[in-house]
Amino acid sequence: MFERKTFTKIFGLLLIVSLATAFIGCQKKGEVKLKSEDDKVLYAMGVMFGGRMADIKLTEAELDILLKGFKDSSLNKKPEIEIKDYQMKVRDFFMKRMQVGAENNKKIGIDYLEKFIKDEGAKKTASGLAYKVLVEGKGKQPAATDTVEVHYKGTLIDGTVFDSSYERNQKVTFPLNRVIKGWTEGLQLLKEGGKIKLVIPPDLGYGDAGAPPKIPGGSALVFEVELFKIVDAAKAAPAAPAAAPADKSKKKGK
Repeated sequence: MFERKTFTKIFGLLLIVSLATAFIGCQKKGEVKLKSEDDKVLYAMGVMFGGRMADIKLTEAELDILLKGFKDSSLNKKPEIEIKDYQMKVRDFFMKRMQVGAENNKKIGIDYLEKFIKDEGAKKTASGLAYKVLVEGKGKQPAATDTVEVHYKGTLIDGTVFDSSYERNQKVTFPLNRVIKGWTEGLQLLKEGGKIKLVIPPDLGYGDAGAPPKIPGGSALVFEVELFKIVDAAKAAPAAPAAAPADKSKKKGK
């Protein structure tokens, strides 16, 4: 039996897609209209969580099969198969589909990164990080152990914004060694008062897993970051940006 956490995560994904599929199935019949506030809440639930399944890329036929299982279970009908025999297969199915999606995103990301270097005169570091300094600063350059104050915008390579301190109109302060590797490395290339554009490959960002629902697995990320100053860590109230959380591998001692 695989880990309980893994099964719980997969079960949650199945529940999400089942709810979304149920809505889609009803919509085909012209039965769904958002009349009450509860209707709108349920619709919002589908929109918010449905994106988590984007990497799986189920076909219409597969959605219909999934809906059949959801309906049978909801109506307490006897399953047509022995469910316990398929628990491992469910996990394998999801992992395989997610990996295929991640590999495709990696290829697209590599092309984008190389185009960024060619078309915009950007540079690439030994780790694979691509960057272009947009505004030369005049202050100090931070070290990996420093705490910095920044403004930033993060997008996917198609331009979709997934996080922005500009939109919140609030600068962010955080230690450079507690964010994704692309940030830790990239911000050290900038001086106080400067601005940089980063294209971060997945192995320096969120890897094959991504950060659903906003960041698909294997995605290259694009950031524009302004470095205002290096902050005295003892006086700072660090708040790592949602787009660049702590590197979990460091917590595990890796």
